[in-house]
Amino acid sequence: MSNPNPTTEPVAFDALLAELRRLRRFSGPPTEFWPTLVQALSQVAGANRGMVLRRDPRAPEKLLKIAEWVPEGHADRAVQSYLRCLPDLTDLCLREGRGLLPLENPVAGTRHFAFGVTLHFLEESQHCVAAFLGLATTEADVVQRLLRLELAADVPLAYQSNQAASQARRDVQKFASVLDVVVPVNAETRFLAANLAFCNALAGAFECERVSLGWLQGGFVRLKSISRTERFDKQMVAVQALEKVMEESLDQDDEILAPPPEGATFVSREHQTFLQANHTGHLVTVPLRVGGKAVAALTCERKARAFDTLEVQQLRLACDTVARRLDDLHRTDRWFGSRWFHAMKERAGKWVGPQHTWAKVAAVAGAVALVALLLPIYPYRVEGNFILRSDEVTYLTAPFDGYIRSVEVRPGDTVTNGGTLLALNTDQLVLDEAGAVADQTRFRREAEKARANNAPADMRIAQALADQAATRLEVARYRLRQARLNSPFEGVVVEGDLRQRIGAPVRQGDALFKLARLDALYVEAEVNERDVHEILDKSVGEIAFLAQPKRKHPVRVVRIEPAAVPKEKENVFLVRCALEQQREDWWRPGMSGVVKVDVERRTLLWILTHRTVDFLRLFLWW
Repeated sequence: MSNPNPTTEPVAFDALLAELRRLRRFSGPPTEFWPTLVQALSQVAGANRGMVLRRDPRAPEKLLKIAEWVPEGHADRAVQSYLRCLPDLTDLCLREGRGLLPLENPVAGTRHFAFGVTLHFLEESQHCVAAFLGLATTEADVVQRLLRLELAADVPLAYQSNQAASQARRDVQKFASVLDVVVPVNAETRFLAANLAFCNALAGAFECERVSLGWLQGGFVRLKSISRTERFDKQMVAVQALEKVMEESLDQDDEILAPPPEGATFVSREHQTFLQANHTGHLVTVPLRVGGKAVAALTCERKARAFDTLEVQQLRLACDTVARRLDDLHRTDRWFGSRWFHAMKERAGKWVGPQHTWAKVAAVAGAVALVALLLPIYPYRVEGNFILRSDEVTYLTAPFDGYIRSVEVRPGDTVTNGGTLLALNTDQLVLDEAGAVADQTRFRREAEKARANNAPADMRIAQALADQAATRLEVARYRLRQARLNSPFEGVVVEGDLRQRIGAPVRQGDALFKLARLDALYVEAEVNERDVHEILDKSVGEIAFLAQPKRKHPVRVVRIEPAAVPKEKENVFLVRCALEQQREDWWRPGMSGVVKVDVERRTLLWILTHRTVDFLRLFLWW
């Protein structure tokens, strides 16, 4: 049909108009609407091929094919050209409302054309185009076809409007049916009466043979009400089967229909078993939720027909509407002991359940922190600085005036008992010794000569001079023995680096070396006066040297000096501590570090705040 005309072909054109009117009132799903529409538009346009395309605004480079019409047994070489030009045709139609692109010249005076129009929708953001292929026609003929297509471009708009109106009518109908069910439920003040009223109202509204309602108790569903039945035996097989059906729905927390529709993803084994055993026909179970948690289940049985989507939605809305009312009656319509027990159980469930995780974590963390702060489980220690000192320290001085010949040690060297530290120059002393020996020999001979000459006076003078020379000899030899400074004990050189003074003069009495014994070390700690009262009756602690802070060494408090010593704008007490372990080789007098004396166990809150509290007590005291 290349050129439909109401004059030449009135019957066919009237049929197309009737089809367009039907599509404007079409109430079926979109999967049926679009193929029918593209076929009708292709016939209106006299096209050899038709297609509805949509351009996604989020991905403009892509075209989505919604529906396509191709006549049976038709193929043409121009189809490839038509398909290649679809993006350009779509852009042209979206800009100008319609578009026309020539393709090929198969016969003189005619051409193939790709043409299309923009379809109208309720939302302007839906960019849809109907594109067609016209074979062996003229441009004037294609323009006429475009005019007819523009007259039919509002069919999708009418379809959407009709769908929206139908949906509104369904929503109103659904809401009205729900209101009819809710009214008798709200009129009841007892739990079982409200359940029965709810089941009876649903049975009448949805033409059900039986409507049952069960509540979740202790992890299992217990049947509470059956429509048009005030009493029933809970041990009946049918009742137990209904409870299993409801449990199947609650386990999946979803509506379950039996027989299941095509494409259903839920499990309906118990529902199928119930249908086969009771010959019910059709079954639907809907869970009742309170606070997002399923607490009950409603099962409807009907033989006449299956439950459609609208009815399931109405049941869902009815259950959501009355769930809170029924749950309140279920909790309050019982004796006070049961109410209190379930209230406590519910509150405990909130504390230990999975809800409000971060609030519970914060509460637990707060409780742990409170316990950690208030329990006296933390050892408290008084801290101070210490210096390693020696009980025996001696200074070695120059025995006489002289010059340094050699130095054997430096500060930090260990020395043995009697080890040589320094040697003085003895050249002058050797000369003095030789001179004294010569004088002594000469004066003794003169004394003997005077005795031989019977000259007692000269003899006594010579004898005195010989004694004088002997004394000078003793002095020289004494100083020769003192020319080497030896260590009086085993220890370490604390002070005295004289290697740069070799050959320099020294005067008698100058301090040359300071030695300290290593076998008599002790710890002298400095404790602030604000903490000294804590260690008055304490005796153990630990020290850590600055040189090796990772190692701790036990000490014992021996004595606390009775007077404070000012130091760096504060007063400190000197505390003498004895070492509780054998001295290590790398320890030296003068080494320092940190000492901590054990007091007792205190609370972490007191340890962290007692300084601030003491300051505030003094600051706010008047």
